[in-house]
Amino acid sequence: MAADGGSFSLGLPCVFSPKSRQYLALCAQDGRLRIWNTDIKTLNQEYVPSAHLSATCTCISWGPCRKGGAPSAEGPQRKKRKSEAGQVENQVDLLALGTAAGSVIIYSTVKGALHCTLDASHSGVVNCVQWHPEDCLLYSGSDDTHIVEWDLQTGKARCKWKADRAPVTSLCVSPDGKLLLSAGHTIKMWDLETKDVYRKFTGHSTAVTTLRFATTRPPDSNGLYFLSGAAHDRLLSVWQVREDGKDKNSVVSFNLTDEPHHIDLFTSNSKEEVRWLAVVCKDGQLHLFEHFLNGPCKKPLSPLCTVQMTGVEDSPIPVPLLAAALTTDTHSLLLAYGNHLQPVMERVEVNTAERHVCLTRDVHTTLSLTMETTVSKVKTPVVNAKSKVVVPGLPGHQAPVKGALGSEKRKSTDAKEMSIEERLGKIEMSSEKGVKGAPSLQTDNFAVLLVQGLESKDANILNKVFQTRKDMLIKKTVARVPLPAVLPLVEEITKRMQGHPYTAVLMVRWLKAVLMQHTSYLASLPDLVFQLGVLYHMIESRVKMFHKLTKLHGKLYLLMTQVRLSSCSKIVNLSQMYYLIASAIPITLHTDGSRN
Repeated sequence: MAADGGSFSLGLPCVFSPKSRQYLALCAQDGRLRIWNTDIKTLNQEYVPSAHLSATCTCISWGPCRKGGAPSAEGPQRKKRKSEAGQVENQVDLLALGTAAGSVIIYSTVKGALHCTLDASHSGVVNCVQWHPEDCLLYSGSDDTHIVEWDLQTGKARCKWKADRAPVTSLCVSPDGKLLLSAGHTIKMWDLETKDVYRKFTGHSTAVTTLRFATTRPPDSNGLYFLSGAAHDRLLSVWQVREDGKDKNSVVSFNLTDEPHHIDLFTSNSKEEVRWLAVVCKDGQLHLFEHFLNGPCKKPLSPLCTVQMTGVEDSPIPVPLLAAALTTDTHSLLLAYGNHLQPVMERVEVNTAERHVCLTRDVHTTLSLTMETTVSKVKTPVVNAKSKVVVPGLPGHQAPVKGALGSEKRKSTDAKEMSIEERLGKIEMSSEKGVKGAPSLQTDNFAVLLVQGLESKDANILNKVFQTRKDMLIKKTVARVPLPAVLPLVEEITKRMQGHPYTAVLMVRWLKAVLMQHTSYLASLPDLVFQLGVLYHMIESRVKMFHKLTKLHGKLYLLMTQVRLSSCSKIVNLSQMYYLIASAIPITLHTDGSRN
């Protein structure tokens, strides 16, 4: 059985379902849970949490395959037929999602809906979730340094205890369900029956992001092994749990090119059996290891085979691998690569006799075909590779630009190509207010200037172009921008949105135009998550800040209202006093008979 579990939030969560590997669950930066069918390579389900912007998914863990299905307190269910019994036994159902808000969401893939929500126990970000292999229990670790044991039949916390002085970053339950590994400053092994520390292990200087048991608990107590990987650490360590307690150091280390993000291996109760290990690193490479866990090894072991993926371009671009799963055939692998918004899944056979294997794939074509057949029903025309799409306003296009009615009369005005200085001068003249008859710069000139400014990174040109506040002009300019300049334009907009508030307001208009005009192109990019990651996190932080500012605005409004009312009451009192004094003066004069 391959090891499965949650993934810590250093990387975006991406986990295959246990046993059959029929489904791939992952969360992208848009906060949505997507479940893909690896057999037919289509999107099976999509779930959007109600508060996905403020409670993003940080970790995912598939529940074990159970005969009785999902635990529920809804009453007795109908009796299954004999033909359905085998299907239910091997069917995966529940999926646990840890969130940044401190809650755990249980999603049912059979129902296609939310099963329950576990909250009110963690006060920090949930970094890891792990299922018990037999009982209806779930374990979660958080930044609040605590571990919570959840009972899924009641939906409430069964037990909670402090695990470490540092945040709990990884958890792993032993295959027999009697031991629990947790990672904070140190790796601790807990007895789940008594919740006492059984053993401690030290050896990582950074946060441990991966814990996996490599063997079950055999009759020989010295045959229990587990693996651990840490952030910014290029070594994957193997630990042996010895009966005499002499297990302070790791017995084996595996060399990696970067920190591990996804690990898969086959567990066994025999230490004489060869171990196959597949590790996907942060740099997108896959490393395959083969080793006998029969004692210590002084030197770190190099991978038996390293797998990389590239595109089919003239200058090949690396395609990152997201996850890998071992199959019953040791030479066959299930790979997920591309991006988290729309991954590509493929079963491949790898020749482990070669140390380095490079797989070439046309990711853009695969993504477009998958999008056409599964997600969208809109059919896009097939364009020949030799054909050239000509858009008015692109640099080097000599065809005249057809404008509105009456624009054909201006044939001699734009016949001569203007220099950059003349175009900038026209922008200054058109931006002046109160000047009648000021010449206006055409949209195609704006697009040419924008592309030239992005290529040369000239701040003067970009400032002149971005200062416009006409929505229609911005929309037409963005529509004429060539596709290779879209990503540089998004990066420039993102950088300027982090500056002065006035500039940020103008950049919102440009960003809106880019998303409206070039959504289909951006969705086809394999590295869209990394390109728009900064923009997404900036928008997310501003949404959180907007909620706080709204509360502050309400408090200030109440305070100013009270001040205004108190000021008005004082004015009313003064006016009443003045009226009484003014009305009392004539009465005094008449009673005295004297003059002032």
